[in-house]
Amino acid sequence: MKRDYLNESDAPRANRLWPVVNVAVFGPHGLLLIERADDGYWAMPGGMVDVGEGFTEAAVREVREETGLEVTITGLVGLYSDPGHVTAFDDGTVSQECSIVFRGREVGGTIRTSDESRSVRYVPLPETAPLIMHPSMRLRVGHAVMESHVPYLG
Repeated sequence: MKRDYLNESDAPRANRLWPVVNVAVFGPHGLLLIERADDGYWAMPGGMVDVGEGFTEAAVREVREETGLEVTITGLVGLYSDPGHVTAFDDGTVSQECSIVFRGREVGGTIRTSDESRSVRYVPLPETAPLIMHPSMRLRVGHAVMESHVPYLG
């Protein structure tokens, strides 16, 4: 399990900075999102970069692992770092936010869930507004939509 803190006075002190990647994949039916198995939040697919792995390589791997889809990276949405946003894990690790969000395009695979995703689907943009999403992810989704010139009502 994990718990996210965003500018909370009772947040534990970070003891790790580990880069995380997410990928904004737009299809004809909306934005590719997963419902995370660990906290129930909706998010763009992504996860931690492994030692020996490049950022774009990690992004492609994470999308494949979480959704079953193959993507190619087509650009960069943004870089995100906020010392006030930390994630505490059951093993005592507390990570400070350090995220890179890419744009991607689906090139193959079959959509499916994984151990990390309860649900995987393309969500029409107006339907993203009521989804339970961490504020930092909602910010990233908004930036991805603005950057892609797709209308967003979230």
